[in-house]
Amino acid sequence: MEEDEGQEQVMSEIHLGCPPDAKSLVSRFTILHSSTPFTVIDTCDLILIHHHVTTVIPSVGLQIWRASLLLGDFILHSIRTSSFFDDVVALELGAGTGLVGILVTRAAKTVFITDMGVDILDNCFRNVEMNFLTYKYNEKSARVRHLNWQNSWPPKVIQAEEEFMTSPEYKYSWTSSDIDLVEEATILLAADVIYSNGLTDAFFNILRKLMQPGSKKVLFLSLERRYNFTLEDLDIVAHSYRHFRTFFEEDVPKSEGCAIGKPTLKESSITTPYFIGKRLDIATIPQYIQEYDRGGDTELWEIRAH
Repeated sequence: MEEDEGQEQVMSEIHLGCPPDAKSLVSRFTILHSSTPFTVIDTCDLILIHHHVTTVIPSVGLQIWRASLLLGDFILHSIRTSSFFDDVVALELGAGTGLVGILVTRAAKTVFITDMGVDILDNCFRNVEMNFLTYKYNEKSARVRHLNWQNSWPPKVIQAEEEFMTSPEYKYSWTSSDIDLVEEATILLAADVIYSNGLTDAFFNILRKLMQPGSKKVLFLSLERRYNFTLEDLDIVAHSYRHFRTFFEEDVPKSEGCAIGKPTLKESSITTPYFIGKRLDIATIPQYIQEYDRGGDTELWEIRAH
């Protein structure tokens, strides 16, 4: 990507051990069959993920981020302890490398793995194909699709073969049957998509279209709070996280009282939150994926429409 030359590069903490001169590589992630340490090789699975080591900010979907591995642990634990993901239709928003969506395919009927940009979609598709044999899932259950949150829902569908072949993203285009199937989806997934206020606005905008009032859809979203010093606050604050929290009312048990650190409704542009969110206790989720440290700033949320 020649246009990225000279621009500031960012790197995920997950890549700190990667060879410093590597532009991209395939990383192996060990997945335990149980939450207890294993002693023989047949007690684990392997996921192979091709990714870039550093990118510019618009291309961070080519990297692996800590929150996606946390969401992966949640999915693995749910699959192994319940039937929650069995035969469901799921939609992942901002899939990046596709790791989360690939994990869901073990149980789901269909998983729409979505993002935008040909480079990111091609890499995601490569990972889906690469793990077909190693992770042993139903290849037909994974569908990689282009989805721009700035555009309306439903997205434009393929109308004719000629149109289908002219776009560089043609193989990631939607069909009318795809749209019908997404309407049946009960599970939405998103990992580490909260880092820009404009992106967060677009995310919740499309979420409102996908989750109508009374919808049975539920979103599981993982994130990492990122802090920066600002002259405005003269303090180190997590502005993107604070903006994220203005989009929903937190579901807090009465015994716990009010949520600490949540912006008041006066600070929010939304006076009546459309969504209700519950923060899940990640300490109750075993770590099945071995090659990462969750750190102290990762969170997992369950969000529904009121």
